[in-house]
Amino acid sequence: MDHEKVYAMSFGRIYPLLVAKAEKKGRTQGEVNEIICWLTGYSEEQIEGAVRNSVPCGEFFRNAPCPNPDRRRIKGVVCGVRVEEIKEPLMQEIRYLDKLVDELAKGKKMEKILRRNL
Repeated sequence: MDHEKVYAMSFGRIYPLLVAKAEKKGRTQGEVNEIICWLTGYSEEQIEGAVRNSVPCGEFFRNAPCPNPDRRRIKGVVCGVRVEEIKEPLMQEIRYLDKLVDELAKGKKMEKILRRNL
């Protein structure tokens, strides 16, 4: 999928898929929100607003109020691509979220997902 299509896709369309992936493995929407808040600096209310208002995914990440500097510690493969090697900065931000939700669904502890005490 080309980057511009991903950037134009509504965050409200992607968010339920992330929550469903987590819930299918016994995790919660609250945990997904905690990850998004940690990664971007958005509050839960701001996330809900972005979902409700169909904010484009690219805009959601471009306008993140306080991207966590520790997000650069996210390493690994998502969709067959190493997130730390993605050249396009905006796509890398989106894939960071994918990677963290994958880790959540795989049962990792939240402190490891949020790169605490590493």
